[in-house]
Amino acid sequence: MVISKTSQRMITRRMLQFVPVVFCVAFIAFIMLSLAPGDPAELLAGEFPTEERIQEIREYYGFDRPILVQFADWFGSALTGDLSESLLSREPVMDIIISRFPYTLLMVTYAMVIATVIGIPLGIAAAAKPGTWIDTVASGISSFGVAVPYFWVGMVLVAVFALHWSVFPATGMPDPTEDLGGALYAATLPSIALAMSGIAEITRQMRAGMIEVLTSQYVRTLRAKGLSPNKVLFRHGLRNVGITVITVITLVFNRKIGATVVLETVFAIPGIGSTMVHSAVNKDYVVVQGIILVMAMVVITVNLIADILYAIIDPRVEVET
Repeated sequence: MVISKTSQRMITRRMLQFVPVVFCVAFIAFIMLSLAPGDPAELLAGEFPTEERIQEIREYYGFDRPILVQFADWFGSALTGDLSESLLSREPVMDIIISRFPYTLLMVTYAMVIATVIGIPLGIAAAAKPGTWIDTVASGISSFGVAVPYFWVGMVLVAVFALHWSVFPATGMPDPTEDLGGALYAATLPSIALAMSGIAEITRQMRAGMIEVLTSQYVRTLRAKGLSPNKVLFRHGLRNVGITVITVITLVFNRKIGATVVLETVFAIPGIGSTMVHSAVNKDYVVVQGIILVMAMVVITVNLIADILYAIIDPRVEVET
């Protein structure tokens, strides 16, 4: 499909914004972590360290240098793919992220599939039959998904399906790169919990968008011409809410990336979310900085893909910068 020149310019602008946005996120994260209470050098020095030993560690890791100098060195290395080493395990941060990211990606993708498969049809059904029991059920599910915390849903699912019925494991997940089937099985409960708010948001946005289209003059004209309700709904209605669907799915995906921090801790899944929590607690800020940078890049990339899909679905669309 041909992309218009206007859309090509929009996509080019988005790509040019990639590095400045990543730089800003990295800078803010680095400064905030640097100002956080606690001295990593004291942690590395062990119990009852001398001031000389602490100062020696600060000089070795460069903690005694100005913050801006530290950031310049770290970000310059990050541009080459070197995110430094963990202060505790001495393992390269990039290796830690590469080994942990498949867990998080699988769980988020699984949750998005569940949210999309349920949310879109439920929103369409509610819009097609407004005021009926289907609309009431959809509204109830949406309200429940928005109001109930996802970690509480996860604990309830564990209590019922893991502890009581023993259908799914309560915690843990095998490596997705080695056992994808086992990983999907283990990720079912946390993914369902993670998908709840996504189902609610997709259903609400889909319903609102479809009702707006179905009550438009354009659709009324199609109905007056004798077009069947199914053709109006699926051929013309869905086409006109395509951009809305992409937008809400993109927003939900980005939020789920951040939400994994809690659920991975609850379900003892060794993803980047739980790794970041563990590193922050132990003042291993080098790992936290690397994870934040990678997560920011993932979010920006997903937004860029959404912009490209906008241009493909409707070449007339130009996203404001």
